[in-house]
Amino acid sequence: MNQKEILEKVDHTLLTQTATWAEIKQICDDAVHYGTVSVCIPAAYVKRAKEYVGEKMAVCTVIGFPNGYTTTAAKVFEAKDAIQNGADEIDMVINLGYVKDGLYNLQLEEIKQVKAACGNHILKVIIETCLLTEEEKIKMCEVVTASGADYIKTSTGFSTAGATFEDVALFKEHVGPNVKIKAAGGIKTMEDAEKFISLGASRLGTSRIIKLIKNEEAHGY
Repeated sequence: MNQKEILEKVDHTLLTQTATWAEIKQICDDAVHYGTVSVCIPAAYVKRAKEYVGEKMAVCTVIGFPNGYTTTAAKVFEAKDAIQNGADEIDMVINLGYVKDGLYNLQLEEIKQVKAACGNHILKVIIETCLLTEEEKIKMCEVVTASGADYIKTSTGFSTAGATFEDVALFKEHVGPNVKIKAAGGIKTMEDAEKFISLGASRLGTSRIIKLIKNEEAHGY
């Protein structure tokens, strides 16, 4: 798999709390230059970023992020607000308390409501795999499949660990054909990226792949 094919699956991400407009602008420029599928940025920057990139790049943002325990109504509002501001894609965090309490029906309803708010826009559901048991991960594969969401996503990158090869393989085994897979958090090398893709991920959330490429270019590799 060549570099271009990997980049076409990358959501170029900057979600640090201290992210400035200058930094957001830079990742937008890099995303356009290197041909990633989107930029994934904080909601407060969506309007400005979309005005800046126009149709040259999809803008993705996160809601209920990173803890997931805001109310369903708040997540629905966040999704609608982001889309009105120009977001093309939404990555939402589930309510992990619902999962731990076995309230999968409430989690399913929440995702359905956020998907309805997204309309035709892509919705990715972050289940934060590092905080779940294998049984809970499998159950969430079923919930996301039933919800009408477009993707199941491993991680926020803000918890105890990020994506693992095992989790992506588990997703591939248990999600329905209507659900795609996004691996995010801790993807550091092109080899990692290629392995995640080979296991079934069709999106990668990472800030490091482009940094890696730029570093190689700067050193003439």
